[in-house]
Amino acid sequence: MNESPNKRAVIVGLFVLVGLIFLAVGILTIGNLHETFTSKMRVNTVFEDVSGLQAGNNVWFSGVKIGTVKKVRFHGKSQVRVLMNIDEDAQQYIRKDAKVKISTDGLIGNKILIIYGGTPEAAVIQEDDTLGVEKTLSTEDMMNTFQKSNENVQEITNDLKALTGKLNKGQGTIGKLLNDETIYKDITATTASLNKASERAQVLMASLSQFTSKLNDKGTLANDLVTDTVVFNSMKASITQLQHMADSASAMVDDLKRASKNPKSPVGVLLYDEETGASLKQSMKNLESSSAKLDEDLEALQHNFLLRRYFKKKAKEEEKK
Repeated sequence: MNESPNKRAVIVGLFVLVGLIFLAVGILTIGNLHETFTSKMRVNTVFEDVSGLQAGNNVWFSGVKIGTVKKVRFHGKSQVRVLMNIDEDAQQYIRKDAKVKISTDGLIGNKILIIYGGTPEAAVIQEDDTLGVEKTLSTEDMMNTFQKSNENVQEITNDLKALTGKLNKGQGTIGKLLNDETIYKDITATTASLNKASERAQVLMASLSQFTSKLNDKGTLANDLVTDTVVFNSMKASITQLQHMADSASAMVDDLKRASKNPKSPVGVLLYDEETGASLKQSMKNLESSSAKLDEDLEALQHNFLLRRYFKKKAKEEEKK
């Protein structure tokens, strides 16, 4: 009677033990927790903000999981140091100048660390090395950016609404252009005037074109002036001579001016000496009276009987001619 319960307890214990063994094996197989027993190396990185990163989150390199986050702790005044356990098999692919950034596993999944970059010239990472960090935008940063964009769009919408309201009311230059018929008519008249001016300009250009085409007609004065070097040189020489004559006349006038300013010169005496002027005037009167008397004497000689025959003969010869 007493042995039966003991056997029953032993059997139940064995079944529980076997079940626990199967459960442990299943967990290790399904969760790949056997990797816990692989060789690891420690690598550090320092963030300003880990955005909810926790110990146990995965570490990825080139799309392959290579480790997990071991510890997250504060560093310095406000920074956060993250300690990662990375498989030693991946050590040869990671360089010292590689970067680390925080990302998410899917759209709203857990936080993960991604190691990327690095140049072949750099050395391979070693135990307790510290990798650089690339700052990435968190979901909160993106939401803040979207919020600012929405505010800017709202302000632009309000401005457009106010602008269209002013346009509808005829306020401002554009509003008056859209609503005031007088301004529209003025602009139409101005446009018509510009069209007429354009037509006149075209006529003027045609006239100029016709005139310039005549310059190519040989034998015309314009063509000779443009193309004939002989005519051009002749005109140039004539202009030079005219210039010399003008210079000579100008010099003569200057000499007369200087002579007239000198009372002792002949011109100055004629202009300033009253006695000489009066004498010259009297001489002119005497010449006039002498000329009149000479005419009378010649008339008297024509009627003299000694010379009358001569003058009659001369008059007949002139009539024959």
